[in-house]
Amino acid sequence: MIDAEPFHGGCQCGAIRYTISLKNLVAYACHCSECKRQSTSSFAVSVPIPSKYFHLTGVPNKYKRSTDSGTSTNCFFCPNCGVRVYHQSDRSPELVTVKGGTLDDLISLPLDAHLWTKRKHAWIELHSNAEVYETQPEDLKQWRSKLISKLEAI
Repeated sequence: MIDAEPFHGGCQCGAIRYTISLKNLVAYACHCSECKRQSTSSFAVSVPIPSKYFHLTGVPNKYKRSTDSGTSTNCFFCPNCGVRVYHQSDRSPELVTVKGGTLDDLISLPLDAHLWTKRKHAWIELHSNAEVYETQPEDLKQWRSKLISKLEAI
């Protein structure tokens, strides 16, 4: 959990910007196939927050995709540079999941958990203080609610 107030971020070209009006953030790494593909890396860092604390400027495009858990999510990205900025699940519209790499200050963001580790690359070593799930928590919605209960509004 990092502490700053508020948090800022956006896409690579600056057409999409956001502010998160929270005192702290939580994050997890997902090693599923789709997250690896969308991040073009070995995993994606996700920062779940209640929608009411997420303030967006600019107009993103939307792409709807299936997830490894069998649900679907809406993926919002910059129409200019293509950077994926956040997701919003159909089953949890009260939350957005900001893509961690879009934060202006990502350096001090610790991970609270690793999901879908059965799909992680063998050379990735996991942080010992983070929760580890071979796939994902059994009740993902409840798990995210518990995770975001650590957040404090400004």
